[in-house]
Amino acid sequence: MPTTSDVITTAPVKRRQVVGSAAIGAVTGVIGGLIGGVRLGQASNLPQQKPSGKRRFEDKVVLVTGGTSGIGRSASRMFAAEGGRVAFCGRNEQRGHEVEEEINAAGGQAMFVRADVRNEDDIKALVARTVETWGRLDVAFNNAGISIERPLHEYTAQEFDDVIATDLRGVFLSMKYQIPHMLAAGGGSIVVTSSSNAVATTAKRSAYSAAKRGLVGLVQAAALDYALKGIRINTLIPGTTDTPMIRRLAGMDNMPDAVWRVGIAQWAKSNVPGLERVATPDEIAAFAVTLASDDHPYLTGGQFVIDGGKTAHG
Repeated sequence: MPTTSDVITTAPVKRRQVVGSAAIGAVTGVIGGLIGGVRLGQASNLPQQKPSGKRRFEDKVVLVTGGTSGIGRSASRMFAAEGGRVAFCGRNEQRGHEVEEEINAAGGQAMFVRADVRNEDDIKALVARTVETWGRLDVAFNNAGISIERPLHEYTAQEFDDVIATDLRGVFLSMKYQIPHMLAAGGGSIVVTSSSNAVATTAKRSAYSAAKRGLVGLVQAAALDYALKGIRINTLIPGTTDTPMIRRLAGMDNMPDAVWRVGIAQWAKSNVPGLERVATPDEIAAFAVTLASDDHPYLTGGQFVIDGGKTAHG
């Protein structure tokens, strides 16, 4: 499940959609101790993603959609740390400026542009400003997305359209305006965030799963369109990642961090065969950055699953 700059929920979301009833029971049982400072949950023993130390994006211009939180925020930081000049967008201006300041204060080059990927004029202006500022576009990480979760017949047409417009049409619009500049530069690399829900999904995610599976076909066809023109296009398929998006969908965005960590850790033990934990945004972002780099020039039209073993269990 990818992260987003914004998440739309238009009705109360049941906690079991992300965090199961057993986890909620565990959370309730330990909440007093957690608030008192007990360190529990997956955060205490997660591996830390180390900076690559490479400069794979030196002198390159990178554009990230959905870059104000979660995977997009982590990726924006990593691209900049590897020498990229990073333009990124989102709908939350406060978060956008915070990320911009964070990257620039660390010695990177970043520019936040408020843009809604559902709006063609916004995307056109975002790409144009990026190229006007830095003269070219070499890499794009099209990551923005939302989810609305309910049984299919309970969606309004507007809700269904909103998910498709953000998660699928938003990527189409982004690529439509990014690709001409990459062609002019002699090539480029695009990575698109799909989801493990494109491989194996669950109830109440029909709109989200349709959009994310649609991205796989979009990328495959586009990769063939531009393979001989120097543009590589690949799909990133992350499993459940500890982002603000899933926390909001679980209805736990107002819970203390420690309580959330216990809940999501308990959920992962039952729902992520293999590593039995969710990913950190940095872990997914690091893989996206590698896919976007020039390390693997034979790589295009692929779908790359990074889900801790979630979809390996049939």
